[in-house]
Amino acid sequence: MTIEKMAFGRTDHESTRTLFGAAALSRVEQSTADRTLDVLLQHGVNHIDTAASYGDAELRIAPWLKRNRAGFFVATKTGARRATEAREELHRSLDRMGVDHVDLWQFHNLADPIDWDIALSPGGVIEAAVQAREEGLVRFIGVTGHGSQIAANHRRSLARFDFDSVLLPFNFITMQLPYYAENFEALVATCRERKVAVQTIKSIALRPWRDRAHTHSTWYEPLEDQADIDLAVWWVLGREGVFLNTVGDVNLLPKVLDAASRFERRPADSDMERFVSRSAQEPLFV
Repeated sequence: MTIEKMAFGRTDHESTRTLFGAAALSRVEQSTADRTLDVLLQHGVNHIDTAASYGDAELRIAPWLKRNRAGFFVATKTGARRATEAREELHRSLDRMGVDHVDLWQFHNLADPIDWDIALSPGGVIEAAVQAREEGLVRFIGVTGHGSQIAANHRRSLARFDFDSVLLPFNFITMQLPYYAENFEALVATCRERKVAVQTIKSIALRPWRDRAHTHSTWYEPLEDQADIDLAVWWVLGREGVFLNTVGDVNLLPKVLDAASRFERRPADSDMERFVSRSAQEPLFV
């Protein structure tokens, strides 16, 4: 089954509500990446979200784009904070993917206050992004981030520059943190008013690994059972107007897409509370 589509903010693209998080391709062979593409196509996924820092991910999607560039909205990210380094990283990303432009270029994890000020001041990555947009190398500009402060930080970012998209954590347990929830709701209200796309991450995060053995490529311990993943994915998709970026593990990806393809309605909060208690889910960010 295919996954429903929705306008990606103010862009002219109808993206599937689940966006492929290409961090899953960071450390896989091309053959594995190509099998992953088959899974995406089965569900109609038409939006790829990668980053310069995602290992070999940009290289792994290059053959896909060579065959079907028009089939995907392509987003990548830069971790550079100054214009010169950011321009170099953008051109390296374009070369690695074998494309002449990307649809969305995002400032990766712009959370640290000092980095934030450098990035959004003259000589910062914002200068490189605006120039790249004028040159046709990027079509839209976004900002991403992690942590308990990031919803509030994105609000500051939108006050400083008219970004086309934001990306941040969103799941049931995180939204039980009052400060985060308050700023998330305020951020989403601003995004709705300005037609800024809202991308969410960490839908199936269970808790930090701590001293447990890592059984998946995610930096956090993920949910594994299909029924649990169903609940988590359906809760996110039950929030009107947001996108869900898939998990950074190719083996869990089919389960997330399967859940998304069967989405009908959001689970009740009482169901989610029982799930949190049963699974011992914890917030990743406090």
